[in-house]
Amino acid sequence: MQLMSTIQSAKTAPALLKLSADNWRFAVLVGLVVSALAVVTLPASGSFWVVGAISALVAAAFAVNAYRRRYYGGLLVAPAIAVLFVMNIFPLLWSLGLSFFAYQSNLQSIRFVGLNNYIKVLTDEVAAPGNWNALINTAMFAVCTVSAQMIVGFLLAMLFAKQFPLRKYLLILVLTPMMLSVVASGVFFTYYYDPTFGILSYVINSVAGGQFIVMDSKAGAVAGIVFADAWMWSPFVMLLVLAGLVSVPKYLYEAAAIDRVSAWRRFWSITFPYIRGLLMLALLFRTIEAFKLADLVIVLTKGGNDTMTISYHLIRIANEQNKTSEGAAISYIILFIVIVLTNLYLYVANPKNREA
Repeated sequence: MQLMSTIQSAKTAPALLKLSADNWRFAVLVGLVVSALAVVTLPASGSFWVVGAISALVAAAFAVNAYRRRYYGGLLVAPAIAVLFVMNIFPLLWSLGLSFFAYQSNLQSIRFVGLNNYIKVLTDEVAAPGNWNALINTAMFAVCTVSAQMIVGFLLAMLFAKQFPLRKYLLILVLTPMMLSVVASGVFFTYYYDPTFGILSYVINSVAGGQFIVMDSKAGAVAGIVFADAWMWSPFVMLLVLAGLVSVPKYLYEAAAIDRVSAWRRFWSITFPYIRGLLMLALLFRTIEAFKLADLVIVLTKGGNDTMTISYHLIRIANEQNKTSEGAAISYIILFIVIVLTNLYLYVANPKNREA
């Protein structure tokens, strides 16, 4: 019966160019044409509302089509899809579209330029060096911060997987930095690194003599940012790894002890398979977050000593210099890099993919 209904619905589906309230194909076609004309001819604010109205009309055509053909399952999930479209998909498509236009938020004029923004941010003699330098700095921070967080988080997880006095209270203290505001933590570390009354400088001055300034060179500034970031986010890695460690069945260790298996063999054969997926998850999350590193840099160095990251550089281009389209192009280049890295991680982590 359902197959017959589907066949009957397909036969009665309106033609592409037929004007009908349930003809979503015609609505999509008209929407694409009108949206393109609105973006090219109208001011940015006007085209925004036109594209929004067209999107609503297309959604209405889908709803009427589903109602007339009794696709009640689709109608039930339609509100969730509408929220997803408004909150996620539409802003993504809008920002992607902006990257193909010459648009500045303070001028309210827009002009189609194709891939020129992407070519400019990568090859222009004036703009490209700053972008490449910020991208290289971001890659450096990603390697340093993620490596530090993975090592420290893993060691902390191995420690807290065991039972010892005051374990519960120490665990709460270790988790606290992850719950703090990034800006508040950055302000704390500015005092921590302060050359006059900072704790670190005070200790080194007492031992070595003479004033010690942590952030007066690129190496010192990078080390200071990496330490602060690792302090905040190593507990996140620890939580994931600890969840894997406590899930290992105890009888496996008991059997290994009876067979007198070495500690390294126990870890590699019993423990590691349970935490490998969680380690990869932590690596993915922290790598993605490392490419968005900006707040700590703003608070600690403001990009000084060659510590400008691509996210902070993007904020300056899009907000301070009002180069909205160039900022959108840079953000989608970052997105492309993160997607490539994510797929590379997943390919390396899953041996079945390599065998296929």
